[in-house]
Amino acid sequence: MGLTKTEIFTEEQNALAIALKAMAHPARIAILQQIIKANACICGDLVDELGLAQATISQHLKELKNAGIIQGTIEGVSVCYCINPEVWSALQKQLSGFFNTYNLKPNCC
Repeated sequence: MGLTKTEIFTEEQNALAIALKAMAHPARIAILQQIIKANACICGDLVDELGLAQATISQHLKELKNAGIIQGTIEGVSVCYCINPEVWSALQKQLSGFFNTYNLKPNCC
């Protein structure tokens, strides 16, 4: 198994790759959409909303939290999740900057 050689890339490139990898699953996109739609912390509604098993939801939440995209707080016996505003803002800026570096050339390829 080969190494990814992340040290040859910039910190911004690595951070963007980690965030996009964490988001690169339809269930995780759906989870993020539900959290954004609620505009608040979500505690236990995701299983009912998405129709996935609790264990599956928990694994996806763990991936999003490990990437820093969401944050969780313990309320009683449940963990409530919300968007991490600092990471979300940085990701938004990085993606906007990335997409804005390309100038559309209609006669290319």
